[in-house]
Amino acid sequence: MSIWKRKPLALLLAEASDSEKGLKRTLTAWSLIALGIGAIIGAGLFVRTAMAASQNAGPSVTIAFVLAAVGCALAGLCYAELSSSIPISGSAYTYTYATMGEFLAWIIGWDLILEYAVGAATVGIAWSEYLNNLLVNVLHMSPIPYELSHSPFQTSPDGVSGIINLPALFIVGIISLLLIKGIQESAFVNGIIVIVKVAIVVLIIIIGWHFINPDNHTPYIPESSVYTDPHGISHNFGGFWGIVGAAGTVFFAFIGFDAVSTAAQETKNPKRNMPIGILGSLAICTLLYILFAHVLTGVATVDDFRGEGGEASVAFAIQKYMIGYKWLADFVTVAILAGFSSVILVMLLGQSRVFYAMGKDGLLPKAFSDLHSKYQTPYKANLIILVIVGLFAAFVPGDIVGDMTSIGTLFAFVLVCISVIVLRKKEPDMKREFKTPLVPLVPILGVLACGLMMVGLGWTNWLRLFAWMALGVILYFAYGKKNSKLNNPDK
Repeated sequence: MSIWKRKPLALLLAEASDSEKGLKRTLTAWSLIALGIGAIIGAGLFVRTAMAASQNAGPSVTIAFVLAAVGCALAGLCYAELSSSIPISGSAYTYTYATMGEFLAWIIGWDLILEYAVGAATVGIAWSEYLNNLLVNVLHMSPIPYELSHSPFQTSPDGVSGIINLPALFIVGIISLLLIKGIQESAFVNGIIVIVKVAIVVLIIIIGWHFINPDNHTPYIPESSVYTDPHGISHNFGGFWGIVGAAGTVFFAFIGFDAVSTAAQETKNPKRNMPIGILGSLAICTLLYILFAHVLTGVATVDDFRGEGGEASVAFAIQKYMIGYKWLADFVTVAILAGFSSVILVMLLGQSRVFYAMGKDGLLPKAFSDLHSKYQTPYKANLIILVIVGLFAAFVPGDIVGDMTSIGTLFAFVLVCISVIVLRKKEPDMKREFKTPLVPLVPILGVLACGLMMVGLGWTNWLRLFAWMALGVILYFAYGKKNSKLNNPDK
């Protein structure tokens, strides 16, 4: 039994073609682009933009978006080749299994929990913040009490300690039940939300452009200094490392385009549609992000985002500075709540499909790969994920889980870029509908760009990553290695 044993490519492709016994192929290229935009535009844009500006880069957060986009584009080109060549559920986990062996496949599968499950929890927490904004500023009702809408590790300015984040737990539960019902229904709901979300972002850019205060963009790149946040954690602010740190923070805003690849087994003509879905959604969102960040940092100040404008930052900026457009702030709050819901949907979809693939391979219990007799969805995986994500959403602060998601995803991207190089050498004759250009240059640049952003996230996030990975290694040797179908064909 070797922990480096690779899953044969022929076996993977046979599983992909045997779709009648598994997941239904219902998604088109436009469905995938909508899924990608649904996942990408959400908490990252509406929450992390202000956070990165306040902690790291000030107005130069736009440059950080460009750096993050470059890293994502390089990794996206690699994802496009792999997802069109190996059109099966599991995303980076499946690609790693085919190229670098079972142990690293387990590591990346475990790492993807940081991306999808913890990412869904992060957005659930942001959903909770905007729900209170909706109740107070739009519906003129009392907010959900602080102790019932914040984690036990958070304390209000008045000294009230949180107990549990019930709204975050609620939205995660509702979305999980929708996913059990079916991906086609989920994709339809997501498509409607995406149209509303994109319209909101475009409205903010067009109207907000007239309220930009040039003083807020001076200097555009602040001088290098150190900013200590309310949790006592120091951040590089301004200069080169401030932009790199901001890139690692706003990188969360791009998470989602890779989740498109987890739906490969449910896509019509995946060899054509997967590259369109991945690269199309990434290109559209990058343009919107840069314009949006330029407007937001021009309308409001860094001090606003460090103070009361930290939560529900977009609505705050509109209400304080864009006089006469309160209706837009109200509209934004409602649309953002719907938009966050679609992000959670795609994150939970990605996580359940990774667990489904790992369950089929025996690295997780068989229950993770059981399909519902009527809906043909991995319903047990969805229910288990509901518990995992629900615990994170209810009891952990949003900024901590957000950075955990970013570093976990960057690590996954590094392995995907390496997978392309390895697969080109080991399977040179494999049919590739889409080829990553300039291999190995593009994958190597992808590794360097993503690695740089990982460095920018700071030692606390590296510590969390290593602790999470150590737990994953223990679980692999305690369960996965003994039950792997590849290493134990008689089981």
